[in-house]
Amino acid sequence: MTVQDLQTMLDYHYWARDRLLDALEPLTSEQFNHDMGSSFKSIRETMVHIYGAEWAWYSRWQGHSPTALLPSDQFPDLASVRRAWSELEAKMRAFLGGLGEDGIARAFDYKLLSGHSGSSPFWQMLQHVVNHASYHRGQVTTMLRQIGAQPAKPMDMIAFYRAEA
Repeated sequence: MTVQDLQTMLDYHYWARDRLLDALEPLTSEQFNHDMGSSFKSIRETMVHIYGAEWAWYSRWQGHSPTALLPSDQFPDLASVRRAWSELEAKMRAFLGGLGEDGIARAFDYKLLSGHSGSSPFWQMLQHVVNHASYHRGQVTTMLRQIGAQPAKPMDMIAFYRAEA
């Protein structure tokens, strides 16, 4: 795993995020907040979870281990999620850019939300952030179909590579 590999993963992650956010734009507030009975009850809560998990990992890399994820009521609408995530994206990209090849193998000590201690190399944690988001983007896609909304354009990694070629 190289810095370039991880930068490509982040490029894919934010490309897919933007496709999903764009697909959510036409939703009404009721659709965005509707209880879907999923892992996280609504599209909004699922999106806040994806963002919040990324925020938690970034916080850990800064030496702070959050004891809880961000509450969804901190993000009343899609614009607030998009704005916060865009700001975090800049921080994530800058952090990765500052690590260098040796830095991506650095193990970070942290505490999980449960309070249990953990330690992982940066490259593994960043892969987790991207994979975790992919999992939940799939859930949001299902929720969009359940409410009769148009899903996002394809978000598969191969679609990203094709779009970039």
